[in-house]
Amino acid sequence: MDFSDKVLRGLESYRYHLYTFWLFIFSDLKTIVVPSTIFGITNGWAAPKYGLHASSQLVHPQNTIDLLSLIGRGLTVLLWVVINFIPFAINNQRGEQAVAEDLLNKPWRPFPSHRISHKYATLIMVALYISAPLYSMIFSGGTRHSVLLIILGLWYNNWGGADNGPIVRNITNALGYTCFVSGAMEVFLGGSALPLHPGELLGQWHLVITAVIFSTVHLQDMSDQPGDAQRGRRTAPLVWGDGFARWTIAVPLVTWGVACPMFWGVSSLWYFLSGSLACTVAVRVLLVRGVPGDQKTFRTWNWWIAVVYMLPLFSEVDSTEGID
Repeated sequence: MDFSDKVLRGLESYRYHLYTFWLFIFSDLKTIVVPSTIFGITNGWAAPKYGLHASSQLVHPQNTIDLLSLIGRGLTVLLWVVINFIPFAINNQRGEQAVAEDLLNKPWRPFPSHRISHKYATLIMVALYISAPLYSMIFSGGTRHSVLLIILGLWYNNWGGADNGPIVRNITNALGYTCFVSGAMEVFLGGSALPLHPGELLGQWHLVITAVIFSTVHLQDMSDQPGDAQRGRRTAPLVWGDGFARWTIAVPLVTWGVACPMFWGVSSLWYFLSGSLACTVAVRVLLVRGVPGDQKTFRTWNWWIAVVYMLPLFSEVDSTEGID
């Protein structure tokens, strides 16, 4: 085998493994990867609206950052989210029941399609669980969030957090979402994005996001009822009943669709975007049932979450507040 053949085979192997990683996270691009990156960029850019000062080493890029710097910071945020999410995704998909469920619902995933062995994937998962906090500590920031995500991931996938009832499941999901978005914001800013005092606006917004996710995220379980029932999971529609679970999603959605724009005092355009998307999801979850319909409804919910995440950037609060 000559040198060029070795190079081609090496490139093909690299492409194969890169695509395997892509398949691990593909389903959650819309739920975690893209929305968390959006939150990190937009909320980092809006840092002075939280009253964050340069003296606290939280640098506000508005009016001083150029396009290349913004793109660079955005890519850094995206990389941090992906590095911390891949080991969770592997752990979530590697169990026997998870593989059996994916054989029915997502046969293209790495385990049911036999792209990777269980042993090799587990080694990669452990290596990433170790390297993600180290990468955060040395290069990007977000170390505390990375460690918390490991604990939450183990709780969710290995210690019953996903299976022991809808309340525990939603709490774990809400904390995980909040860790991802607050960590992404810290990476964008290059400093601590956890508030020093619970009463600070940033702390309040984190609590709002946690409450929004907790009260509506079980929408993702509506389309997974057959597989969840087979695995013995105690999700909201299986414990509370399909009809009642839908109302527990629709009512908070309409409430948050108005409350979140009100929290930030945005223009009528953002009231309309948030309210109309929230109402669309609420109506769909009540009227459009079945796996394909619920999947589309959940995709719409993710669009709404992305809009909610961006609200601080478009707040009419004076953008000079918090700047020394």
